[in-house]
Amino acid sequence: MSGLNTLLDALLTEREAGREAVLATVVKVEGSAYRRPGARMLVSRFGRPEGTISGGCLEAEVAKKAWWLTEAGPALRSYSTAEADEASEEALSFGLGCNGKVHVLFERLPASGPCALVDALCGVRDSQQPAAIATVIASPGAAAPRLGARLFLLPGQDAEGELLRSGLAEPIRADLQQTLLGGKSSRCLYPHGADEVEVLLEYLPPMRRLVIFGAGHDAQPLVRMAKLLGWHVAVIDGRAHFARAERFAEADQVLVGDVEQPFGYHELVRGAAVAVMTHSLMQDAHWLQGVLHSAPCYVGQLGPRERTERLLAGIHEQQGDLPGLANLHYPIGLDLGGDTPESVAMAVLAEIQAVLNGRNGGSLRLRAASIHDSDPLRIAGLEQTAVAAEACRQLAVQR
Repeated sequence: MSGLNTLLDALLTEREAGREAVLATVVKVEGSAYRRPGARMLVSRFGRPEGTISGGCLEAEVAKKAWWLTEAGPALRSYSTAEADEASEEALSFGLGCNGKVHVLFERLPASGPCALVDALCGVRDSQQPAAIATVIASPGAAAPRLGARLFLLPGQDAEGELLRSGLAEPIRADLQQTLLGGKSSRCLYPHGADEVEVLLEYLPPMRRLVIFGAGHDAQPLVRMAKLLGWHVAVIDGRAHFARAERFAEADQVLVGDVEQPFGYHELVRGAAVAVMTHSLMQDAHWLQGVLHSAPCYVGQLGPRERTERLLAGIHEQQGDLPGLANLHYPIGLDLGGDTPESVAMAVLAEIQAVLNGRNGGSLRLRAASIHDSDPLRIAGLEQTAVAAEACRQLAVQR
């Protein structure tokens, strides 16, 4: 959901003013590309575009062509970043030498009235619950579901959308359920007569949340940097003269916590990234023991290793087993060097980002695999990489 908040705010502003807008969405990537499927950009009639679908090389072209491309309905456009020109008339070559191809779906959003896509995006943001969306990105003909047709699935709810009226409703619904459970987007090819319908199965995660226990000076740049990433940030401290809204104007919540009372932030911490950095042994011990019993996705404790181990020993003596230890990182942050509040905040946020993305935080020059994970393609329920899937298709053609 990073960057989606400002895009949605801009979209809602357009709708409140009774104006249409065009949404450009990356739905497929081949080779190297800066953004992955699900990246979105809003193009309004007036004002600057909001969001980004590349490293800056495609945005001007997309903004220039968005309105006429959608005059007759949704449209798919392919952009090549290879050095050589693309042979296809539908592709535009930018000669960037990245050897990639980005497929962008253009859709004109209504100025008013119901819009299932807008409702789904806003629902994820407002409810802090994930969603899964199936979008047709390649359709073989008039009898098949149209380009841009969708099916929406939210936790605990029935699937909704235009694709429910198609013959592909059941297999797509089943795959959407797996997308929601697995938390990862993919593409899928569904047989339709002698042809295939290609569908993007997109996982929409809720906004990432960061809870900071400690409202000292070093927490301020951490709040600012996390908000740049579009995260929801809460700051909690037992000292009322530190935990003041005017000191953390960008934070979503600034709370004064009573360390004399039982830990009362289990729901706020559950599933969130947590940084414990009060610089107070008493406060750190209180907040850390509560956090470790609240199922966060990441916990970082500021301070030397020996200090944290003393804290843990004391907590264990009072509380027994600590269920969240597997997610505890101490000393908090990556080894980037620097000792200013800003450099510490950068190291902390970098480690959280790496952990949440399943990376080790090392130098990219030492990474043997590609920078981005592969764009997986599923065929009739079989999950494969895009390369392997294409090989299977070629083999079927040869037969």
